[in-house]
Amino acid sequence: MALAALTSGTLLAGNPDRAGSAGATQLLINPWARSTGWALANTSTLRGVESMFGNIAGLAHTHKTELVFSSTRWLEGSGTKISAVGFGQKLGESSVLGISAMSMSFGDIPVTTVNQPEGGLGTYSPTNSNIALSYAKEFSNSIYGGMTVRVVSENIANVRSQGMCFDAGIHYVTGPTDNVHFGISLKNVGPPMRFSGDGLAVQGLLTSGSDQLTLEQRSERFELPSQLNIGAAYDFNFGELSRLTIAGNFTSNAFTRDQFTLGAEYAFKKMFHLRGGYMYEDGITSDEDRSTVFTGPSAGVSIDLPFGAEKVSAFAIDYGYRATNPFGGVHSIGLRVSL
Repeated sequence: MALAALTSGTLLAGNPDRAGSAGATQLLINPWARSTGWALANTSTLRGVESMFGNIAGLAHTHKTELVFSSTRWLEGSGTKISAVGFGQKLGESSVLGISAMSMSFGDIPVTTVNQPEGGLGTYSPTNSNIALSYAKEFSNSIYGGMTVRVVSENIANVRSQGMCFDAGIHYVTGPTDNVHFGISLKNVGPPMRFSGDGLAVQGLLTSGSDQLTLEQRSERFELPSQLNIGAAYDFNFGELSRLTIAGNFTSNAFTRDQFTLGAEYAFKKMFHLRGGYMYEDGITSDEDRSTVFTGPSAGVSIDLPFGAEKVSAFAIDYGYRATNPFGGVHSIGLRVSL
């Protein structure tokens, strides 16, 4: 919490005058289906592998071993696809180690030049990816914390950029049945990145016309899209059969507008989960003033199938949707195995 307080002033200082000046915005994309269903309103109640994106402290709630796969059709109609895989393993009584990887595919794009603007020179495929190594720990029955180190990569055939950033988070649980949740996370804090490679070089002839000269251009450095999340949630337990969770989250973005998210999840027998959410930011209801492709609503569903003698292990299927304009929304499907 002290770390967040020290850095929050810097995050707010860049908003909104520096909007659009950050790079590596793939770090703001949630690749996981379950938390996508309520637009990450559940920052304070995240559990397991998906916590490595929203609030790393939730990784400490991993029971033993968890493996998650997710596939996302990002902005349906744009041809962009996202694949993600995550693994969490409990170490000892209170520590959990996790690793996750996310990759974005944009399809094949025709190569064009000034002399051949219509293409015919083949295609190239941009690649955006990041790999995260996380550690989380249960400090007491109420306090959980964790940290993530993430390596970011963006490249085409002859231009590339690589960098590193850090996430940190805290989860606090209280209430008579541990039904009151608070969470705070600081994301994407790291040094600036810069593109480099042969694609930024220009060849030409000297004024004499006899010698060839190669001029290498240096790209400007760009900042990472730092973000601060503060969330809270309350569980309404109806016996052992069902649960209703109301959750809210405030997001302070360093390079875009601040966001407020409200969501709810209904669970029946811990097997069927139905969730929905709404994300609000200034101007989101106006086609002229909206600065994001998202229009606010989100929804999702999960089916958990327990197995084993104690019914602690489970196989789950998750689906999440977020409405957008333009394009046909974001569709995420995930598979989860918990042991």
